[in-house]
Amino acid sequence: MTPEPDTPAVEETDARHAAKMAKKKVARDKIMATKSGEKGLIIVHTGAGKGKSSSAFGMIVRCVAHGLPCAVVQFIKGAWDTGERRLLTGHFGDLCQFHAMGEGFTWETQDRARDIAAARAGWEKAKELISDERLRMVVLDEINIALRYDYLDIAEVVDFLQTQKPPLTHVVLTGRNAKDELIEIADLVTEMTLVKHPFRSGIKAQAGVEF
Repeated sequence: MTPEPDTPAVEETDARHAAKMAKKKVARDKIMATKSGEKGLIIVHTGAGKGKSSSAFGMIVRCVAHGLPCAVVQFIKGAWDTGERRLLTGHFGDLCQFHAMGEGFTWETQDRARDIAAARAGWEKAKELISDERLRMVVLDEINIALRYDYLDIAEVVDFLQTQKPPLTHVVLTGRNAKDELIEIADLVTEMTLVKHPFRSGIKAQAGVEF
C-alpha cells in the first residue's frame, strides 16, 4: 500500500517553487521590457553536427505560417529531391521562392570550374532576392561550403550583407566551417556539435531525416 504523501512538506516545496518562479518572472519581465527593437538579422548555422539546414527550413516554415514572403537558394543540394523542396514548391510557392542552384557536393562533380560557376549563379540569385525588400527572410543553404572552397569571395559576401541588405530582411547562411569574417558580422551564430551520427554505424541518409 502506497503511503500518504507528507502534505505539509509537499506544500512547502510547492510554495518555495512558486516563490522562485515569481522572482524569475520579475527578472525576466524586466529584461524583456528593454527589448523593443526589430532588425533584419544575419544568422549563421555551422558546425559538424546535423541540423543546420533543418533549423533554417524551420524558420522558413515559420515565415510561411505567418504569411511572410521568403526565399531559399540551395548552393549544394540542387540535385537532391528533398522533402523541404517538395513541400515549399508544391504547396507554398506563392509565399516562398525556391532556387536549387547547386549540382551536388564538390566530390560528386569533380569539376572546380563548374562548381565555381554554379556558386556564382547562386550568389547572383541570392543578391537579387536579398535586395527585394518584400522578402522577409532569405536562406542561403550550404553557402558556407562554397565559401570554404573559395568558390565565392568572402569579402564580397560580407560587404554585400553589411551594405546592401535591407534593414528588416533576415538572411540565414548554413554549412560547416563558416568563415571567421562571416561569424564576425553575424547577429546570431549557432554551432551544431556532433555527438553521434548513424552514418558512422553504416546507416545511409534517409528520407525525412536527411532530406
